[in-house]
Amino acid sequence: MFRFLIICISLIFINLTQSQTCCSGGIPLSNNIGLEFSGENTAVLGISYDFNNLNTLKNDEQTLEDNSRLRTTHSVLINAGYSFSKRLSVEGLFTWVNQRRIISEFESENLDQTYGIGDAIVLARYTIVNNIEKNWNVNLGFGVKIPVGSSTETNDQGITLNADLQPGSNAWDLIYLLGTSKTFDFRPTMTFSSRVVYRQPGENDSYFGNSTYKFGDEIQAYLSVSDQFLIRKTLINPGLSFKYRNSQKDKIQNIDLPNTGGDWVFVIPNFSIQLFQNISFNAAAELPLYSRPDGIQLTPTYRLTTGLLFNLFNKPQAITIN
Repeated sequence: MFRFLIICISLIFINLTQSQTCCSGGIPLSNNIGLEFSGENTAVLGISYDFNNLNTLKNDEQTLEDNSRLRTTHSVLINAGYSFSKRLSVEGLFTWVNQRRIISEFESENLDQTYGIGDAIVLARYTIVNNIEKNWNVNLGFGVKIPVGSSTETNDQGITLNADLQPGSNAWDLIYLLGTSKTFDFRPTMTFSSRVVYRQPGENDSYFGNSTYKFGDEIQAYLSVSDQFLIRKTLINPGLSFKYRNSQKDKIQNIDLPNTGGDWVFVIPNFSIQLFQNISFNAAAELPLYSRPDGIQLTPTYRLTTGLLFNLFNKPQAITIN
């Protein structure tokens, strides 16, 4: 009982002294699932670098003039997928992450960082509607987030860092996906698509030794449009997406944690260039249009993603980033 009381007091102290270090960003798992396949018995491999910069401090809708705190996440992402048929496919997302929190006070700088293998996702998708005549399809996906990353990293003083700074979560999450796309006869190369990803996190039952921690349930909804252009024998695939993200509050010992959760809206311009027969280069920027975190939080200032996509065992085709 005494040990439990000490842990609770420690958690409260950490929350009071570092309440502004909670943030709305992190490892981009749900952002980067949903590979596109051009046919059956095809494989896709993607290697990307993702940089997330969080340098905007907000209290609900109010932006605070405080540049003393900075959060960055550097991620290397590997997407691999295979389509067994025109309807059924499976994919995996594997990560290596470096998370950094910098606090500048009284002309000194304090850096806390973690790095290593992050959690992974395995997702299966099935196309329930594939109307070729109307150029319209609907697909469902179900997957799990596998806790392969460390959740017990410490700072230079040997103190275990908060959950939002760890490479892993020590919890199994459930992932649900609903996607649809449509092309029109007036321009067959233009695709309109939408996607909803819902993540139901599990619970870390060994947080700070014997406490429990649960990240908030999260939903992300995308509306996208992309097109293809042939410029000097090079296929260019520009696109534009709008993303809405809602995250519920995290919980410690089944109690809501202040300064977590909120609502965000982003615009994501992106493009893909076919470099070689089955290799394309892609890049995207994620820029906030609206953000309303619950309480005081660092929120994304911008996010950049760039990488290469390899289409294996299939004929050449440009791929759209959503």
